Amino acid sequence: MPRLFSEPANKPKRNILIIDDEDVILESLETLLELEQYEVSTASDGAAGIAALDSKSFDLVLLDLMLPDRSGLDVLEDVRSRDRETPIVMLTAYGSIETAVQAIRLGATDFFTKPWNNEKLLLEIDQHIQRRSLERENAHLKSVLKARFSFSNIIGKSDSMQRVFDLVGQVAPSRSTVLIHGDSGTGKELIAKAIHANSPRAGKPFVPVNTGSIPLDLLESTLFGHVRGAFTGAIRTRRGCFDVADGGTIFLDEISTLGLDTQAKLLRVIQEREFMPVGASESVKVDVRIVAATNDDLETLVADGSFREDLYYRLNVIQVKLPALRERREDIPLLSDHFFDKYCQENERFLDSGGHSSLGFSPAAMKILMNHNWPGNVRELENVVERAVVLATAPEVGADLLPETLLGTGGAERMRMPVTFKPAAGASLFEIVEEFERRVLLEELEKAGWSQTEAAKHLRVALSTLNQKIQRLNIDVKRQRELSQSNRSA
Repeated sequence: MPRLFSEPANKPKRNILIIDDEDVILESLETLLELEQYEVSTASDGAAGIAALDSKSFDLVLLDLMLPDRSGLDVLEDVRSRDRETPIVMLTAYGSIETAVQAIRLGATDFFTKPWNNEKLLLEIDQHIQRRSLERENAHLKSVLKARFSFSNIIGKSDSMQRVFDLVGQVAPSRSTVLIHGDSGTGKELIAKAIHANSPRAGKPFVPVNTGSIPLDLLESTLFGHVRGAFTGAIRTRRGCFDVADGGTIFLDEISTLGLDTQAKLLRVIQEREFMPVGASESVKVDVRIVAATNDDLETLVADGSFREDLYYRLNVIQVKLPALRERREDIPLLSDHFFDKYCQENERFLDSGGHSSLGFSPAAMKILMNHNWPGNVRELENVVERAVVLATAPEVGADLLPETLLGTGGAERMRMPVTFKPAAGASLFEIVEEFERRVLLEELEKAGWSQTEAAKHLRVALSTLNQKIQRLNIDVKRQRELSQSNRSA
């Protein structure tokens, strides 16, 4: 008989156990299956079959209903009490609907009556084995994903990161929307993946979308898809990211960049669990968990009208705040070792006998790292370590291999302090400091064209921190921006 299902030559044989008391049946099935390149074991009664299953794992079991020592249904029940996964196909010369129903209820995968059609039997056997193989592979991939994004693989021993881990551990099993807030480079997507990998949705898609990097005219189509002919260039129907993420998690990074129209559509997805593809006439139902992230202060954006208040409260069900690297300096040595391992392995340099990095920063270099302000956060540290791995010539990485931005000999232009400030007579220390801070912020905001984002970068503080100071000092940025634009146009 020709091979019905070809398999790679190096693929291991599948093991099948036949439990039947008729020699002619055993011989017939054994010959049939061996021709199909299966490895076959046989047992002539229930006790021998159970013993075979206890001594070896099988990819499928063919089990006769009538055995000399006990009923095949009893054997089925016994097997299922210890193994819920292996496919079991029942064989009988006395088929009936009642017997088939009882067998399926007890855990049988399929039911065949004697005599059977060989090609149909082989087809069913192959499909059951392939299905079980896919289930095992998916379970393995799920465990790998969970291990890769387990909390133990997100580096941080500081109290602030431990609090993040505790919160994420509580949040992950739920279906609640999560808002992750943190400076650029703090690892917001890594936390989002950890939430997904430790949730019941781990076996479904995780779809990351950086909304800030997608042109506004393509964003709606990217998120919700479009039908053919919806606009010029829409030559075929396209699924959107929400459709792709159905059953899983969608990660919306830089959520603050969404336009008001798109915000309204996102709000509908959250409220109604459905969306309308561009150009479509019917809505699409979807089951998606939303994890959003931002490095902007959304409350400030709500106050100035650029972000919907109702959407903000829908997104901000549970907020995870990631600390900047400068706020958890005790994690710098641990992170450095982690990145040394990663890039030494990638570059196959400075590896010890166990495959781990033998590189490390000298005490002088580590002191510089500990004192640096890290405006680029963990991503900046990772770049510093990768550079060191490439340039290193000895196991100890000295300060000479650190970039100039860390050494203070180059890099960002130093901020110019106001020189015209003179405290009012009788002012308290608090009033003097507050007025000085106000003048510094006004000067930096003016230089940045009244852009809080640019001013925050130049001052090397989080945007949320800058916005809090602006509010505390009663600086009307919106008014100043309008005056500046009016003066330029005059």
